[in-house]
Amino acid sequence: MSSLLYNRSGGALNEPSGGIAPARSFWTVAIALGALMAFGTVPTPLWPLFAGRDGFGSTMVTVAFAAMVVGAAVGFLLLGHLSDRLGRRRIIVPALLTSALAALLLVTWHGVTGLLVARVVTGIGTGLMASTATAYLSDLYSRAHPKRTGSPRPGLVAAVANLGGLSLGPLVAGALAQWAPAPLTTPFVLFGVVLVALAALVLTGPETVDRQKAGESAARFGLRPGGGAVFAAAAGIGFFAFAVMGFFSSLGAVMVRDELGISAPFIAGLAAFAVFAASAVAQLALARLPAASMLTTGVVLFPAGLALTALSLFHPVLALFLVAAALTGAGAGLLFKVSVGQSVAAALPASRAGVLAVFFAIAYAGMGLPSIGFSLAARQFGLRPSMIGFAAALSLGALIAVRASHRLAARADT
Repeated sequence: MSSLLYNRSGGALNEPSGGIAPARSFWTVAIALGALMAFGTVPTPLWPLFAGRDGFGSTMVTVAFAAMVVGAAVGFLLLGHLSDRLGRRRIIVPALLTSALAALLLVTWHGVTGLLVARVVTGIGTGLMASTATAYLSDLYSRAHPKRTGSPRPGLVAAVANLGGLSLGPLVAGALAQWAPAPLTTPFVLFGVVLVALAALVLTGPETVDRQKAGESAARFGLRPGGGAVFAAAAGIGFFAFAVMGFFSSLGAVMVRDELGISAPFIAGLAAFAVFAASAVAQLALARLPAASMLTTGVVLFPAGLALTALSLFHPVLALFLVAAALTGAGAGLLFKVSVGQSVAAALPASRAGVLAVFFAIAYAGMGLPSIGFSLAARQFGLRPSMIGFAAALSLGALIAVRASHRLAARADT
């Protein structure tokens, strides 16, 4: 059972298909995943601009951000498993085009209603993409390197594309908002064009799912024997890791403006960039660590970063806030990487996308719901006490989930 906890599995699928070589398609899909995830965080440095244009406050910012979670839940739970039956490309291409539609809505439909609808549509595209692309990368790598079964590289690339993309969204949007015309239009036009172009490129890749065999055997959510507890622990870790990412994505720019007194959009996007970039860098730098050690490192960095975040509210200095965001992000990234790998290893091969869809639905609930709770608590009890309670609750939750994972691994080894 320990292989369910700390190893990846999966072999090559045997349906040949035309198009570009699997190795090249592997990187095309990774770029597409990164671009779509970046689009999801494009509004991060723009929330104060949206609030000023449409007349809403910080609580509505978290609601607008969390609207993506609603769409993601629909995409993950109702549609995310479909690539196990219909094929990877048949889900990834609509995911990219759905996100391009969200970009069009953000450009053309102004007001709170249009913003909420566009965020829900963004979430649907994310729900279609994240689990499917992660499974597709595993398939493509197995096909391109059939002698490397069990390699951690597909999982690492998927995690870095996911979190690296999330980090680029606020950085690119902040730069465009700072120095390009029409800050609430230009970023969405740019990403809309990129997403459509990537959809065309993904179409040239090979299909890795045999639709006939998959239709006969694929279960929507199928776990290996003994995989239930492993998946539950992994999903818990993913929930808490994504909670801090959602916090900095939804409220980071607002806190930079209100607490640090900095209104520049580029600076406003740096907190979210620091979180997601540190997540990706930590995964790359510590990729050779055993998963158990990676979890331990992550669960130490995670509360340390949150504690510094709380401290930065008492001593509002931009450098301290960014260091706190980076430490928190590094810890969350390590936790996220291991939890994705555990979820994949716990899944039956024919249900990989379906299991990942449930995992990501739980993780994205963490991205949205705690931030709304924090915003409501801050209105009732004040920002600083709420931040201390938020940091303590998330740190304790992550520690409990990681301890459960370690106990399962120790039990499996005995």
